[in-house]
Amino acid sequence: MAFKVTGDEQGGWTVLQVSGELDLVTSPALRQRVHDAVADGRHGLVLDLSEVFFCDSSGVGVLIASRRLIRSCQGRLRLILPARGADDGSHVNRVLGALGVRRLFDVYPDLDAAVTEEADPLSA
Repeated sequence: MAFKVTGDEQGGWTVLQVSGELDLVTSPALRQRVHDAVADGRHGLVLDLSEVFFCDSSGVGVLIASRRLIRSCQGRLRLILPARGADDGSHVNRVLGALGVRRLFDVYPDLDAAVTEEADPLSA
C-alpha cells in the first residue's frame, strides 16, 4: 500500500486521512499537509490514522510537532486510533503507548466520535 494523505472537511474540522507507512520517507508529506492546513487558518484538525500500518520515530515526531503547532495557535488536534485497524491492530496506537506519548493526544475510535463536540476521548 502506497502512502497517501487525503483531506476533507467535516463538522468544522479538517480531517486528514492517512494510509500506508508513516516513516522517514513519508512523514514530511504529512508534516506539510498539517502546516498547510494551519496556514490556511484551519485550527481544528483530525488525523485519521486508522489505515496506517507502520509508524517509526519520524512519524511519531510529526505527530508531536503537529500537536505543538496546533496548540501554539490555540487549535485542537484529535487522532483516530481504533483498537483494530490497518490489518491486525492499530500499530500507531501501540507505538505511541510504548513510547509513553499517547497520553499527549486526544484519541478517538472513529471519525464520528472525533468530529462530535460532546464526545470524550479514549483514555490513555
